[in-house]
Amino acid sequence: MRNFRILIYILTATLSAGCEKDTINKSESNEITITEDPSDYVWNSSSAIPINFDGTTITVASSNVSVNGNKATIKAAGEYIITGTLTDGQLLVSTTNKGTVKLILNGVSMTSFSSAPIFIADAEKAVIILADNSVNTVTDASKYVFASGEDEPNAAVFSKSELIIYGYGELFVNGNYNDAISSKDGLIIKNTKINTEAVDDGIRGKDYLLIYDSSIKISAKGDGLKSDNESNTSAGFINIKSSEINISSGGDGISAIKNVDIEDGNLSIITGGGSSYTASSNSSTKGIKAGKTVTINCETLQINTAEDALHSDDYICINSGEISISASDDGIHAENKIDINDGSISISNSYEGIESTLITINGGNIHVLSSDDGINGAGGATISTQYGNVSSGNMLINGGYIAVTAAGDGIDINGSITMNGGTVIVHGPTNSGNSAIDYDGSFKITGGNLIAAGSSGMAQAPGTSSTQNALLLNLSSVQQAGTILCIQKSDGTTVACFKPIKDYQSIAMSSVLLESGSTYNIYLGGSSTGTLIDGVYEGGNYTWGTKYTSFSVSGVVTKIGNTGRP
Repeated sequence: MRNFRILIYILTATLSAGCEKDTINKSESNEITITEDPSDYVWNSSSAIPINFDGTTITVASSNVSVNGNKATIKAAGEYIITGTLTDGQLLVSTTNKGTVKLILNGVSMTSFSSAPIFIADAEKAVIILADNSVNTVTDASKYVFASGEDEPNAAVFSKSELIIYGYGELFVNGNYNDAISSKDGLIIKNTKINTEAVDDGIRGKDYLLIYDSSIKISAKGDGLKSDNESNTSAGFINIKSSEINISSGGDGISAIKNVDIEDGNLSIITGGGSSYTASSNSSTKGIKAGKTVTINCETLQINTAEDALHSDDYICINSGEISISASDDGIHAENKIDINDGSISISNSYEGIESTLITINGGNIHVLSSDDGINGAGGATISTQYGNVSSGNMLINGGYIAVTAAGDGIDINGSITMNGGTVIVHGPTNSGNSAIDYDGSFKITGGNLIAAGSSGMAQAPGTSSTQNALLLNLSSVQQAGTILCIQKSDGTTVACFKPIKDYQSIAMSSVLLESGSTYNIYLGGSSTGTLIDGVYEGGNYTWGTKYTSFSVSGVVTKIGNTGRP
């Protein structure tokens, strides 16, 4: 048998290139063992022990199974094939020998009026196999009857042992008491199709939840997918690979005490009724939430949430995917660090679009719409983490395409900004108490293209430590939304033609086309035959409007107008 011994410092080696590894000291790590073998996923119909349900009658001819009225108890490891309809009863697994118990569901409908229809109380390992093309349904009671001093089971499919659910059939689970499917150990779901409804959590693997090559649909009043072992530092993680996941939950969509890792697949998550609602102070309705790391390498991810869409108490890394976010609170929030390496990210609704202490953007196509700050590099005093000594909010832009539309600050960094490449476009605030670009430390730009429009009262541009020239233009009056501002070199070369979508009085920009010693003209109004993308014209010809002023580039930062703020 292959025995995968996974420690926390080994597990995180699976993080994709470009993501920081989640590490802890080995001496602090408690070992989590996942046993998985190819034999777990095969069964022999000729040797499997038949168990047949007929109403409240259970028929079986094997000493490995005892029947007491409407309850069948499996006492030994082996393979059992279950068929028929159990209108009120239970299949209990309580084995005394080592080995795996395989329950092959082949067209089963199971209901209990007093407990969990499937209760795996004691087994070295259990595997539920959904027979090819079979449809199976499990429904529990809304109230359970417990033995004295007991409070388990608490899910329609409940296991105290490591559980695998597999097979090319389909499983419907109705959790009327609490959870739909729950394992107090680990849970692996592979190559199968599951639909759940639950009054609390949809699917829970306490130590871990691994979902591979499966189709999962969840409607839950609590959390959708959950792993919540708080007592073991290497437990409490969720891995999803090559799966189709659809979640509608009253609580968090996907919640892990430690890590959430998504690779390939397509996910749709709605929490708390969506972004038109606001989560109450005593509830959590985040889309994807992790105590440590969220890693995204998906195909598509759609999140509509009453709180943060992506949330980590530590680190978020996005490597790929078509990601669509509508959030009542933050779109992407990590307490310590966010890395965006690639992918297409559209945040169509948020309070703050992207927020963390450290924000690094290496690539990707990012669009943010926010009612407050678009991108917020926030933090308290200097903190020491695995990422080094981190001061109060810093942002590093090495590449990518970023377009921000914000009612508050477009980009608000409590520390410093470094921009080495990429494109940044900001349609910023109209309120003079905010600005398109706002930083407390320094802003060094060495490459890329920046253009940002907003109010003039607090306007800032890149600083004098930059190696690429910048301009800060504060106009004498507010210009109406849609008024083109075009900057041309004296020889007619267009540096930038910008059509802000909101009223504006300030423009901050930087481009390699701002050349030292050259003279430029600024025009307001006019028209362009170019292609308008996020307010910036590409190509085409500009027809002059009214010439506002001319200027020469004599230093790293050229300021025009009343630019009292440094």
